Amino acid sequence: MELTDIQHKKGVTPREGDGLIVVDMQNDFMPGGALAVDNGDTIVPGINNLMKRFNEQNLPVIFTQDWHTENHKSFASAHEGKEPNDPHEEPGIGPVLWPDHCVQGSEGAEFHPDLKTAYAQAIIRKGYNQNRDSYSGFLENDHKTETGLDGYLQSRDISRIFVCGLALDYCVFFTAADGAGKGYEVQYITDLTMPVGSPEDSVSNALETMQEKGVEFVKSDAIIFDKNSKVKAV
Repeated sequence: MELTDIQHKKGVTPREGDGLIVVDMQNDFMPGGALAVDNGDTIVPGINNLMKRFNEQNLPVIFTQDWHTENHKSFASAHEGKEPNDPHEEPGIGPVLWPDHCVQGSEGAEFHPDLKTAYAQAIIRKGYNQNRDSYSGFLENDHKTETGLDGYLQSRDISRIFVCGLALDYCVFFTAADGAGKGYEVQYITDLTMPVGSPEDSVSNALETMQEKGVEFVKSDAIIFDKNSKVKAV
């Protein structure tokens, strides 16, 4: 399955109870970074524009940020004889190993310099447990340890989330899937994300799983803001 096989919604109007989650727009995932996603930087302007419009409607924007320890178990360098993208399965780690990336306090862990970080009302850091990864913005990869995102959204009375960022088949996918599993309505913004594409079936598996979980797909130009409607400021 490819994105061209996905049915997209033709129009979605943000409303009270909506929030925008921007996933892992960090230097190490950009061209030239340690775990570069092809064309990952090309979606920055579109995300900035969407964040601006959510802010104008007093709708919250939340960032997630990969925040790994040195020698994190998801790094190939932590496993003797292993290379990045080698298959690897253990509790909380896998299905492949990664190059060292988004190490706490490093330049690679910082957000892309053109990303308008002032629009974010909260930043959820994830992946800081050395022995397990956290692709999802909601749960670590043991599928039970909370990151705090769910609690924050509940405290803001958010029931529908729009999800974008990097990468399509990993952190954006798992954030969308876990959000649906927790009962949120999920709008996955397909033109404001890019894939890793490793292993080869990662994109098709992600799309099929999201469909099964009831995630809906929309392009950013189909998100129509009502100029006469604005959520009251808290």
